[in-house]
Amino acid sequence: MFTGIIESIGTIRSLTPKGGDVRVYVQTGKLDLGDVKLGDSIAVNGVCLTAVELPGDGFWADVSRETLDCTAFVDLKTGSRVNLEKALTPTTRLGGHLVSGHVDGVGEIISRSDNARAIQFRVRAPKELAKYIAHKGSITVDGTSLTVNAVDGAEFELTIVPHTLSETIMADYRAGRRVNLEVDLLARYLERLLLGDKAAESSKGSGITESFLAANGFLKS
Repeated sequence: MFTGIIESIGTIRSLTPKGGDVRVYVQTGKLDLGDVKLGDSIAVNGVCLTAVELPGDGFWADVSRETLDCTAFVDLKTGSRVNLEKALTPTTRLGGHLVSGHVDGVGEIISRSDNARAIQFRVRAPKELAKYIAHKGSITVDGTSLTVNAVDGAEFELTIVPHTLSETIMADYRAGRRVNLEVDLLARYLERLLLGDKAAESSKGSGITESFLAANGFLKS
């Protein structure tokens, strides 16, 4: 588990094909690796990876085909900057929100504009994630815990203050860039809870739909 508060900006130093997937070396910059052991988790752009080697100034990790297929990790190359966060501990300040490091989908930066000293981003999420994104709710973008300032269908807006811009890779974002999205865990659990006994049925077509909500009194005509 993570908090979505980025601890360091790292750099991809090597991407090596290995047996059908990829081994990656991440140079970790100012991230303190003194308490990191082999097998520990580190979030890289919001993707939970396991440290398999610790050469000193970074770590090696294996990136599965599933991760390459389901995240924007496939867009990274040698020299790419990435957000880094170590897994939380019982004494960690929960300054953001609970983040699993399991990406729900890949979004796209639609626009970037100035907003006083802040930067306004508009992001398009996959349609299937739109129901989990709420005005003033939390969302994780490339591992960064952020507050949604506006929602319009599957698109949402973020206002990023100067500190966040300097401490994350968001300063690099331009229209067209793909980003990893993780929705709020509470929204996921609420959806499952609303299914009630239907949660035990086959997952095919068993998600929350408008007809399901209407039948159970959650939608009013």
